[in-house]
Amino acid sequence: MKYHFCTLFDRNYMYKGLSLYKSLLKHCPDFKLWILCMDERVYEILGKLDLEKAVLIKNSDFEDEELRKIKLTRTETEYCWTCTPSLPLYILQKNPSLEMIAYLDADLFFYSSPEPIYEEFGKSSILIIEHRFPDHLKHLEVNGKYNVQMLVFRNNEWGLECLKWWRERCNEWCYYRLEDGKMGDQKYLDDWTERFKGVHVLQHEGGGLALWNIANYNITERRSELFVDEDPLIFYHFHQFNILKAGSYNYGEGGLYKLTPENAKLIYGPYIQAIEDSIRKVKKIDPSFNYGFKKKDSLMDRILSFPFKVKNRLRKIYRAATKGL
Repeated sequence: MKYHFCTLFDRNYMYKGLSLYKSLLKHCPDFKLWILCMDERVYEILGKLDLEKAVLIKNSDFEDEELRKIKLTRTETEYCWTCTPSLPLYILQKNPSLEMIAYLDADLFFYSSPEPIYEEFGKSSILIIEHRFPDHLKHLEVNGKYNVQMLVFRNNEWGLECLKWWRERCNEWCYYRLEDGKMGDQKYLDDWTERFKGVHVLQHEGGGLALWNIANYNITERRSELFVDEDPLIFYHFHQFNILKAGSYNYGEGGLYKLTPENAKLIYGPYIQAIEDSIRKVKKIDPSFNYGFKKKDSLMDRILSFPFKVKNRLRKIYRAATKGL
């Protein structure tokens, strides 16, 4: 089958978005990836890279009047989250013959074919994936039971109804804070299994592996293929992965998350190679491009890596100490 995916990213996620595309090239023989370019720099560079299986969307062509107004009230991150439901809806409306579309976060990376996900999805209308937190991280479900990372919407009554409802909610409220049972674009997914028909929660353990749930599983390599317990690893979500400078990376472990050296080698090794290749390709097109590198953590960044009970107390101390600066 031909897979239809979409993603969005700005200049700060350029290397990650290109690495996602590269992983799809390797594991999907027939696909199309729509990329919403959140700024002109991304659109210009990607256009020069001549990505054969990508369709570039200018943000200025994508935005409607409502989104343009909302953009003024939200941070760059919050605005990207706000646009998430609008993107697959936009593509399905522009391409009514499409059977379905999958939204992918730009920091995903595929290690094998997505076919098992679609086989399990079957004739369902909407696919969602749980965070699958281990017991010691269950408290994080306050931010959402499901992760937006990969969502599939069939071009039918329930798939479109869900996207329209989600877009309306995100346009109304989509901020990087927990408030009144909402958190970004993510907590809106919590009741989809009751709110909409045809919602399937992915059971395949190889879809949605990430720092927050890797402690649940035994990761092994068999004949050059990675397995999550007994399921092939399909994609990994590189949450909190930071490029510090060329050849230097922060995997995001520490504090809440733990990553064994073996898992780091098996999973992060191929991704780092793809990231470095993406950096070389972008620099060849535009040597002055210097985005996507994480600056040294501020005091507040370090505070945010602490467990919740400690974090809340330190946050108060930080605010008191910096008041008036």
